[in-house]
Amino acid sequence: MAGVALTACVALAVGACGPEKSEESRDDAGATSSQPPASTTKAPAPSATPSASPRTEKPSPSPTGSTSAPRTTAGAIQRYEVFLHAVGHEDIDTVCDVAGPAAKQAEDEGLGPCTSTFLVTFKMISPAQKKALQTATVDPRRVVVRSPAEVEIPAGAIKASMTFSEDELGDSTLEYLKNDWYITD
Repeated sequence: MAGVALTACVALAVGACGPEKSEESRDDAGATSSQPPASTTKAPAPSATPSASPRTEKPSPSPTGSTSAPRTTAGAIQRYEVFLHAVGHEDIDTVCDVAGPAAKQAEDEGLGPCTSTFLVTFKMISPAQKKALQTATVDPRRVVVRSPAEVEIPAGAIKASMTFSEDELGDSTLEYLKNDWYITD
């Protein structure tokens, strides 16, 4: 029963995460932050930049950073492992980034934004499942390459400290879009 709930939530949440442009929106928001008036630039106030340090805590799980990911099966696997680990750590920003295209489609269908939908999913995943996802890996021999820019990762390819069935995680399709791998289905 819990497995079916996890599958439904992961499928729902992957399909309902925010669009990939959400990262651009965050970047734009940071660029428009309040600047000190020109008359106060002589004062030692520029040392007051604590707003940058809290934002750096979340993105650290993503090894791709600002560079583009390799357009290889290994690159897709690495990106999917980032997603699995983010689910295990309840890192909503990373989850919604990796699942951006699927999320946009689901949001357009009325499921709501990832940032609210996936929070419900996190509550339905058991602590043992979260812990297992934090270190989960993907067996590259079980990944199906559909094209150089599209791979399918079946649930059976996920290696973790506990077994996840297809009903619990389902298969995921990743496509290479805008210099990175994203979950599209």
